[in-house]
Amino acid sequence: MPRTNDQTPRLRAAPITPPFHVVLVEPEIPPNTGNVARLCAATQSPLHLVGRLGFRIDEHSVRRAGVDYWHLVDVRQHVNFADFMHVFCMESGLPYDDAGLAAARSRLHLFTAVTDKSYAQSTFRPGDALVFGKESVGLSDEMIAEYNDRLVGIPTLGAVRSLNLANAVGIALFEALRSSGAFDATFRG
Repeated sequence: MPRTNDQTPRLRAAPITPPFHVVLVEPEIPPNTGNVARLCAATQSPLHLVGRLGFRIDEHSVRRAGVDYWHLVDVRQHVNFADFMHVFCMESGLPYDDAGLAAARSRLHLFTAVTDKSYAQSTFRPGDALVFGKESVGLSDEMIAEYNDRLVGIPTLGAVRSLNLANAVGIALFEALRSSGAFDATFRG
């Protein structure tokens, strides 16, 4: 089999509109966020980083980490989740009021290991936001209580506490894309 290079055609699909949003709340581990950023670049999904980060994402830090695709990622930083919701409302064409927030809330899928609903039972629509908590503790108790009706999980068959953040994002994002028909027409390009 011949070796591939940057010009070798690869399996592709057309971007969906609007894209799915990947939201990481207070991510702590740089390689996980780097892997999620690569997923976002590959799927043309905006990456929202919410709250305090456990690392720096300035150009020097990203270059030093060897992340050569950062320029392909639509990265957006938010001070807190309320700030994210404000931006998410506006980008979804919703007013930032009670009605707009209620409509935006219905587009959220908050991933946690402490729920009874599997992500496989969810209906994903283009433009939805997939929300993930920090690696050490997941989503805060406050977020779990406030968004209890929007919680979904990825079931495991073994007795592990949870999946790696980047793996969980990959599972969720590609299921959302698959179930939305994003891969119905693929091509080499």
